[in-house]
Parts: sequence; C-alpha cells; structure tokens
Amino acid sequence: MQLLGSTTSPFVRRIRIWALLNQCSLEFINLDIFSDTDRQLMIQNNPARKIPVLITKQQTLADSNNIIRFLLEQHSQTSLNWQQEHLLTIINACSDSLVELLLCQRSGFDTQDDKLFFNLQNERIAETLSYLNNHFADAEFKSCEYLCISLYCLLDWICFRELTDLTAHTELMKFYHSFAQQQAVQQTDPRN
Repeated sequence: MQLLGSTTSPFVRRIRIWALLNQCSLEFINLDIFSDTDRQLMIQNNPARKIPVLITKQQTLADSNNIIRFLLEQHSQTSLNWQQEHLLTIINACSDSLVELLLCQRSGFDTQDDKLFFNLQNERIAETLSYLNNHFADAEFKSCEYLCISLYCLLDWICFRELTDLTAHTELMKFYHSFAQQQAVQQTDPRN
C-alpha cells in the first residue's frame, strides 16, 4: 500500500503514526502538493485535490477518515463508535478551520480582519479547542488510540505552524507533552 501525502499535513501524519504503532506497512510518498509534478500525481488519485490518499491493489481511498476505517478493518480492529466519530469530527473541524486560515494568510489576507469568514473560523477554532480540553478525559476519548493520535497531530501542527496560543488549554497541553514521547511521533515529526 502507498500513502500519498506530505510530512507537514496533520491528516497524513495521523495515518502514518497509526501505521507505525500498529505494524502496518505503508510506503509513504512525500509530495510537495504545490509543485506541478506532485500536484498532478495527487490530482490523478484524488480529484478533490487533497491529501492523504491511500493506494491499494484493489482501490484508491481519499480522506483520513476513510483511510483509517479501511485500515482498522484490514487489521481486524474495532471501528470508532458514534461518540468517537463525533469527537473526531470536532478535531477535524478545528483542523479544517486552521488550514483555511493558514491558506488565507499565505495568500496575503489579514485573518484577524473583522470579516464573516475569518470570524467564523476563529470562533470555531476557539470553541473546538475549549470543547476538546473539557472532554479529553472522557472514557470514549482516552480509550481510542486513533482519537489520541489525531488530537496530538492537531496540537503539534498548531505548535509547528504557530497558529494559536494553547497555554490556556491545560489538559490538552499535558496530553501533548506526554504523547510527544512516543517513537512513532518522533519518527513522523515534520521538523526533521
């Protein structure tokens, strides 16, 4: 199996960490999604023009949610329950808003400007981080390896890109520093 992605994407990294922790052999193909050649490879495999993309002998799957469902099934592991899916949706919403704002910043927009789009994204980020901080201790969260991986990848991406201040989210920061010690996390660090 091949995994198309980039080392900096939190959505790609969560799949890479899960694969390392679960002895799942994936050939990782690191793409520069803004270069002409790599962008074409991404588009050939996902017309939505997003990463990650998993290529197997039988099929091509896009989106980290679909990919993890497939990998869990392939490795005879339990799928996420509905509450875990809900928590993953919250993590994804925060990640999506941060990606949107980063792209806007790179396009020269002032994302702190009082505009509806920026306001909605900033509100979503603040609320989802607060929600995750308050619900991190829930059994549904702590019992799910993939949720913990996804949360760590979000938090590390925030720190890596210097996107928002996390210091007020004490539970998230404790988790972040603890989870960072894992070898799979260090192997996939985008700073390396």
